[in-house]
Amino acid sequence: MLVLITYDVSTSSKEGRRRLSQVAKKCLDYGQRVQNSVFECMVDATQFRRLKYELEELIDETTDSLRFYNLGDNYKTKVQHVGAKPSYDISGPLIL
Repeated sequence: MLVLITYDVSTSSKEGRRRLSQVAKKCLDYGQRVQNSVFECMVDATQFRRLKYELEELIDETTDSLRFYNLGDNYKTKVQHVGAKPSYDISGPLIL
């Protein structure tokens, strides 16, 4: 299933800037960055629960926020892109 993850991490402190970097790196482990604080992640239900837990452990819930949008398996009809930074098909073959 495709999950869209957005986050807002307070960067007013050194710890906040560290958390921001950690959240971005964790999201990159599971998907692709499509905007500065927005990631598309192709995961199964178990991977999603693990990713959600890991992200919740990284943030400070008093100053940071996470949002998860489950677009499901039929996501291709739900996502439209216009403009720069085209994405790749994360469910397709990876050709190097």
